[in-house]
Order: sequence, then structure tokens, then C-alpha cells
Amino acid sequence: MANYAIPEVLVETEWLSSHLGEPNIRIIEAAFDTDAYDGKHIPGSLPWTWTQDFQHPVRKDIPDKEGWQALLGRTGISGDTTIVLYGAPGNAYTTYAFWILKIYGHADVRILNGGREKWLAENRAMTAEVVDVKSTTYLAQEPNWSDRALRDQVMASIKDPNQIVVDVREPAEYSGTLIQGWKLPDGGQRGGHIPGAVNVPWGRSKQADGTFRSVEELRELFASHGVTADKEAITHCVIGGRGNQTWFVLKYLLGHSNVRHYDGAWLEWGGLVGAPIET
Repeated sequence: MANYAIPEVLVETEWLSSHLGEPNIRIIEAAFDTDAYDGKHIPGSLPWTWTQDFQHPVRKDIPDKEGWQALLGRTGISGDTTIVLYGAPGNAYTTYAFWILKIYGHADVRILNGGREKWLAENRAMTAEVVDVKSTTYLAQEPNWSDRALRDQVMASIKDPNQIVVDVREPAEYSGTLIQGWKLPDGGQRGGHIPGAVNVPWGRSKQADGTFRSVEELRELFASHGVTADKEAITHCVIGGRGNQTWFVLKYLLGHSNVRHYDGAWLEWGGLVGAPIET
């Protein structure tokens, strides 16, 4: 598929349409909440949400191993299940789910190229029926944190010429003129960006129909901002969704071997006492 580094992480709408109902495929609509899913969704799909499923119930963090096992178990997923993720807007939260699934070692995870929007634009099957699945006992691997950057790692990267921070927010957010970012409940934090960060808005990685651009286009886009395979890249946005998609693009579509996602993002950095900020 378009000569991507790891092409099997993407599936097209035609492929998914022809595989609906297969027992070893679990389709997940990943979104901020279930509003869109509760209307209509791809047949056989189940919802995961940022607000409930991607958060630790107590501390500010992703779910722990036990919580993640419980989610996959009640969704009827086993270790050998093929998980296909889709959602709106722009598949933003699907790559966040993909990222957590890889942290906990699930082998076969795929993204629907173009997401919910492309599926709808092609008038493909939708339903309001919620599928009833048999729960499983899911066993996750111990977490592998190599794809995650914490704030101290981001702070250390500022003066390291071999590392580059990729801020995927819109230019107004990056410059600090827009403080209340994407679905951000608290507009009282500081505006601006991490010193030295380059601004590559997440939407530029995709075509008009929401599918990802070609390898050549993506490589040119990121190289023009100094994001090359020889540097360690750290991606971020406001709360984690958009930056996570750029992590996915760099690692799985372009094949960069050293990419981390800073899921603390601007929500954390903009509120840190004494953290350096540029506008």
C-alpha cells in the first residue's frame, strides 16, 4: 500500500466492507465520546472512548495493565484477534488506541484509512444495532514504554541537536494566539510552544478524503521541517490524539525507528511551573 514502511497497519474501506462479520476481526470505533457511535456505526463495531477507556480512573495516565485487560476482555478480544480501528474526526483517537495497544503488546492492529468520514462518504453499511459479544480473559504483555516520552525527556530534548519536537497543533495554537485548544476544558494555561519545536499540523499528513498521503509526499513534508529518520522525534498536541497520529505516520508509514509520543502534551507543558515556552 503506497510503499509504506509497514503497509499492513492500514486497511481500505473496500477491504473492511468485504470482511464484515468475520469472527476473528473486532472493529472498534475510537472517539472522544460515543455520540457518533450511538447514532449509527459500522456493523459489528463496538465503541471505545477517550473519556472512559483511554484514561486511568484515578491518576492522570493511560490505563494500567489490569484496566486495559478488562477493556479488551469485555470487548471480546483475544491475543490473536485482528483489531480494526476507525473513528472521527480524522481518525484522531484511533491512533491513540493503536499506541496503547502496542504499549501492551497486541500484535495485529490496523487503522481504517480515511476513517468514519470516508466510510460515510462512500455510503457504506451503517447500523444502530449494537453487537453482543462474548467476553474473554485477555492477557496483555508488560508495558513497553519505548514509544512514550515523559516531560523530563521532552525537557532534555530541547538542547539536544539529535532530537526534535514535532508540534502538530494548528499554527494559531503553536504561536500562542489560540490558548483554548482542541477539546481542552481549561483555557487558563499559557499559550505558545516548546522551545525549538517545529510545527507540522497533523492534517497535512492526509489527503482531502482523509486517507494518508504517499510516502514521497510525507517524507518531503517532514524533511522540510527538519524531521528526518536520523533524529529522535517527539510528537505532541494538546491532549494526545493529534500528536499520536503523527507518531503513527513517522513510525509506521515512514519507518522512522526512533519516535516517541508525548501524551502529557500541551495540557501538561503549558501548566508546568517554570517550563520554558516560546511564542
